[in-house]
Amino acid sequence: MKRRSFIQKSAAAGAAFTIVPSFVLGKNHIPPSDTLYIGAVGVGGRGSSVVNELYQTGRVKFVALCDVDDQRAKASYEAHPEAKKYRDFRKLHDHHLNEMDAIMVATPDHTHASIALPFMKAGKHAYVEKPLTHNITEARLMAEVAARQGIVTQMGNQGSSGEGIRIAQEWIDAGVIGKVHRVDCWTNRPVWPQGFKHIISGDPIPDTLDWDLWLGPAAMRPFNQNYLPFKWRGFWDFGTGSMGDMGCHIMETPFKTLGLRFPYEAEASCTTIWSNDFVEANYPEACPPSSIVRLKFKNKQDEDISLNWYDGGIMPDLPPELKDGELPGDRSGGSIFHGSDGIMITDTYSRNPRLLPSERMNDFTAPAASLPRVETTHAGEFVKACLEGGNTSSPFSYGGPLTEAVLMGNLAIKGFQYKVLQEGKSADDWSPYNYPGRKTILWDGEAMNVTNWDHANQWVKGSYRQGWAL
Repeated sequence: MKRRSFIQKSAAAGAAFTIVPSFVLGKNHIPPSDTLYIGAVGVGGRGSSVVNELYQTGRVKFVALCDVDDQRAKASYEAHPEAKKYRDFRKLHDHHLNEMDAIMVATPDHTHASIALPFMKAGKHAYVEKPLTHNITEARLMAEVAARQGIVTQMGNQGSSGEGIRIAQEWIDAGVIGKVHRVDCWTNRPVWPQGFKHIISGDPIPDTLDWDLWLGPAAMRPFNQNYLPFKWRGFWDFGTGSMGDMGCHIMETPFKTLGLRFPYEAEASCTTIWSNDFVEANYPEACPPSSIVRLKFKNKQDEDISLNWYDGGIMPDLPPELKDGELPGDRSGGSIFHGSDGIMITDTYSRNPRLLPSERMNDFTAPAASLPRVETTHAGEFVKACLEGGNTSSPFSYGGPLTEAVLMGNLAIKGFQYKVLQEGKSADDWSPYNYPGRKTILWDGEAMNVTNWDHANQWVKGSYRQGWAL
């Protein structure tokens, strides 16, 4: 008899029973009441690290592991030989739903919602890698379902559980740099190719890969080695580009510390790609090699905050207080907070804040710690909340709006990329494309609607292959 069924039936019969604490049974014994039973989908690549992080808590048992690529999943499969193995997550849902407490999803962006939502609707806790979803509508839906079901959720932006972002929050709240009016965020991504033209050719599908399942809700197309592994991030049908990959890490520090929600305005400029001499290319299927995105928010005091994003080797204006050889962050990127009384920079992952110029740190007395620290890992916090109750650092009620803000930047990028072939011209003509003339996208966050250019609203929600609709 399953553990949950036993407890429910015993309670209904008025039977008294006791779960024996683990210290009574021995140091390494974990009784069923202290074990979180998880089904994991997407266990190769980044997913293998999440599987390990969850397992290292010592309180997790994997009911089943799912991955469409046997080779990529090999390490996870070998580390957990007792778990059932599937390519299709729907078999996990059909055969093991009643054995599970939680679902973990670390697949490519375009399948996060399609995989997680059936389990969430069945009342299973959910840990989903960042960005939470592939489009804004999915992010809103994930947050709504989590709230309705009352489940524990955690988006996989690990720095959210770290001490660095809490220190940064304490410095901002204490007015160390005064009122913040602008934040510049940057990343070294993409570290994969972007700016591809449409791929129509096919390569042999590896025997270890189920290509149809990998595509999931995306339209069918031939397999091509330019998609896998990891390079899918540069194609809009599958990934969310540099901003989607790193925004939930880097943008989160200003998002949380300044109390931001939905941006009300977005605009972008991106690398121009040329397909031939003097002929501009039109590659709308792929994310651009580099971009600058300008977002405008209101903070908790209803004051304007400008947040500027730079990727693909483009850097923000470097403060004159930054010395030669100093990075405004770390090698992966960072955030520069411009305040009325100074400048603060934070790193990508640790989120640790520093003041500029660096000499200011010599006699700086940090505000006293006032925010509670997470005494375990990001994955450990999720497991603890599932088993004992409590909060997580990036529940979908928070991770959803953060993802929406990040994906609003991508809406602006798609708007910049959008062009229409001029009547009577071919793609080989000089300047063959018309632009929509929309430099700025105005956004109603509550209504989830672009108010000044209806064409952009098609990008707010996704399209789904038959059988994959949410």
